[in-house]
Amino acid sequence: MMAIRSGKLDSKDFSENKNHRGVQMIQAVTLMIIGLLTCVDQLIKVAVLKHLKPVGSKVLISGFFRLRYVENTGAIFGSLESKTIILIIFTSIIVLVSLFLILSKKIKPGFMYACLVLIVSGGIGNLIDRIFRGFVVDYLEPLFVDFAIFNFADCLVTVGAFSMMGYLIYDMVKDSRKAKNGKH
Repeated sequence: MMAIRSGKLDSKDFSENKNHRGVQMIQAVTLMIIGLLTCVDQLIKVAVLKHLKPVGSKVLISGFFRLRYVENTGAIFGSLESKTIILIIFTSIIVLVSLFLILSKKIKPGFMYACLVLIVSGGIGNLIDRIFRGFVVDYLEPLFVDFAIFNFADCLVTVGAFSMMGYLIYDMVKDSRKAKNGKH
């Protein structure tokens, strides 16, 4: 709350109030982005269920890429197959911890923040599938390499996680160089 001292607004209180509103705005936009990405994922999956499931697969680029309907009861590369409850618990923990870090301001807006937004969005998308369908709808299949069939939510999680790892490795190398140069 702004205080009036000697008939004037205290500029420190005004600055803190303005900063608080800015943080709230960033958090609101963040939640909208997470909601939007999750909705995009779910809308694609509804379209896949309606149009792709009946035909099974459709080649998009011969020898390169196709859409193929798969009901995935496991995690990446078929690991933890039929362990839906474990995957729901694990994913819920990751999503909740990440949301806590974002909303509690433990992670400031920036690159790591964006990585967490992607991970949360994809995690929620696949979590919805596991809870309400009992499986994750996968549909993207590269044909030029022997690779897992995946979905938009998987892309979000993968891009977020690998970007975060790359950033952390870069940061460690940078800190290591600073420490090395500081010793000379």
